Amino acid sequence: MRSRFVSFLLLTVVSVCFPASAQQNQTSNAKTAETQAGDNKSAGNISLPVSTENWKSPGDIKTGLDPRPPEVFQRDEQPEFVREVVRVQWRELDYLDLWLVRPKVAGKVAEKPPVILYLYSYLDTDERFRDIDWCKRATTDGYAAVGFTSALTDYRFKNRALSKWFVSELAESLGSTTHDVQLILNYLAQRGDIDMSRVGMFGLGSGGTVAILAAQADPRIHTIDVMDPWGDWPDWVRKSAILSPEERPKYDNVEFLRSVATLDPVAYLPSLKTPNVRLQQMLTDPITPPAAKEKIAAALPPRAIVVRYQSSQDLYKSWQNTGLSGWLKQQLRLQSPGDAGSEHAVAKNK
Repeated sequence: MRSRFVSFLLLTVVSVCFPASAQQNQTSNAKTAETQAGDNKSAGNISLPVSTENWKSPGDIKTGLDPRPPEVFQRDEQPEFVREVVRVQWRELDYLDLWLVRPKVAGKVAEKPPVILYLYSYLDTDERFRDIDWCKRATTDGYAAVGFTSALTDYRFKNRALSKWFVSELAESLGSTTHDVQLILNYLAQRGDIDMSRVGMFGLGSGGTVAILAAQADPRIHTIDVMDPWGDWPDWVRKSAILSPEERPKYDNVEFLRSVATLDPVAYLPSLKTPNVRLQQMLTDPITPPAAKEKIAAALPPRAIVVRYQSSQDLYKSWQNTGLSGWLKQQLRLQSPGDAGSEHAVAKNK
C-alpha cells in the first residue's frame, strides 16, 4: 500500500526534479538495509547504544550529541565546481555524508559564496548529488550547495528492526535531522570559506518539515523554500496516503501524537523569524492531506509566500522558468533581510 502511494507521488510531483537514477529502488532503500532500524530487543539486532538525544526539542544540539572531527572522504573538480564528500558524525553508528559543492568563477573556486542546503523527502538517497548536471544547476550564479539525507534514510537506516521505518520513529527522524542541520551549519562556519550571513534551505516533503523546524531553531537560516511539508499531525496521520488502513491505528492515537507534538511545524510557523519563507503546495499530492495543507498554509507568518500548483505540469512550467532554487537564490542576493518584503502573497497556478 505505502509503496503504491509513494510511487504515485514520485511519478507526479517529485519526478520533475529528480534524476531518473535517483528514483530507482527507493522503496527498498527505505525498508531494507543490512540490518534494519529500531528496537534493540528484536532478534538479530546488534546492541545499539542507548541514546539520550533530545529529539523533541529542535534547538537542543547538546544533549546526547558528541561531534567528531570531520573527514573529507572524497573530492573531485569540474570546470564549473569543486565537490567534496565530507563525512561528519555526532552519534554512535550514524555517520552523515555531506555533499558540499562550491562554484567556480572564472575558473577559480569562489571565495565565501552563499550556501543553500538541500534535503529531500524520506525515501530519497544521495544519488542526485553525484549527478554533475545537478551540481551545475545548484551552483550556478555563484552559490554553494550542501546535499544530505535524513535520519533513518538510505545508508542511515540500519541496525533496526524490520517493523521500524521513518514514520514509526517520526520523533527521532525529524528531531535528529533537525539537529543535523544546525550541526552542519556549525561545520560550515568553522570552515571559513562559506558566507554564513546568506544561508538558505530547500526542503521537500519530510525535508520541508525539517527545514521549518531548523529555521525556527537556528537564526542563521535566512531563507527557506519548502514544498509539501508534512505537518498538522492529527490530520496528517488520519488521512495521509503514506499510511495504509491496516497500519493507521498505530499512529492515530494519543501516545504517538504526543510523541511528535513538539515537532509540528504548525506550532512554530506563526512566530517564525526567518526573513524569507516560501511554501509550495502541489494540490494533487496525496501524502499531506488537504486539511493539513490548509492548516500549514494558514499558520504561515504574514510575510510568507504561498504558491499552489494544480498539477505536476504547472510545477514543471514554474521550475522551467526559475529552476529548483531560483527563488532561494533571488532572496539570498538581497543585501538586507529587510528587503524581502512583508506581504503575504498567494499565487494559484491554473
